[in-house]
Amino acid sequence: MISSTDLTALLITFKLAAITTLVLLLLGTPLAWWLSRSRWRYKFLIEAVVALPLILPPTVLGFYLLVMIGPHGPLGQLSAMAGFQPLAFTFTGLVVGSVFYSLPFVVQPLQGAFTAIGQRPLEVAATLRASPLDRFLTVVMPLARPGFLTAAVLGFAHTVGEFGVVLMIGGNIPGETQVLSIAIYDHVEMLEYGQAHWLSGGLLLLSFLLLITVYGINRRFSVVQP
Repeated sequence: MISSTDLTALLITFKLAAITTLVLLLLGTPLAWWLSRSRWRYKFLIEAVVALPLILPPTVLGFYLLVMIGPHGPLGQLSAMAGFQPLAFTFTGLVVGSVFYSLPFVVQPLQGAFTAIGQRPLEVAATLRASPLDRFLTVVMPLARPGFLTAAVLGFAHTVGEFGVVLMIGGNIPGETQVLSIAIYDHVEMLEYGQAHWLSGGLLLLSFLLLITVYGINRRFSVVQP
């Protein structure tokens, strides 16, 4: 059965995934919009940086993020100058690492949705004297709704399944930085397969339901659109 420590890890995991997804939608939307509209010849460099977490081993990404947010790293020094505690081995540090790690799972679906809209709807809105902000809010966002839903679901699901990055940045502090994937690893290490089965089965079911949601959203909108 699920212990109180496991329940706390579950709550921390969902809290981390929710905050990370929200931050990524706020930061990833303008980035994805720029990537979909920019004609800068070196845009591919930014796209490569965004996609890097897809192929980079999580421990490698986690190590360099730990160096950045550590006491001697640039983010760590900025945090100290502002009077805040070091980000390493804190929940805030987990959020920073999760944002970097899940970035492509939010930016890429949004970029694809923005690109699929094309230029024609925006040109029509411009002829009606709609401002760029009005065009984005009233034309782009409704048309890109499937992309937003897909990005949110994938960003949330990917953050829930993190292991290497969160372990490198946050360690394994119960009640503070211990997420569900690390709790499962602890149970397996202690040969507590029963608890590991409960937690792993729950994550398996959640992942399956989230994927069904993504494919269902895409199928629904592909059927509705002419």
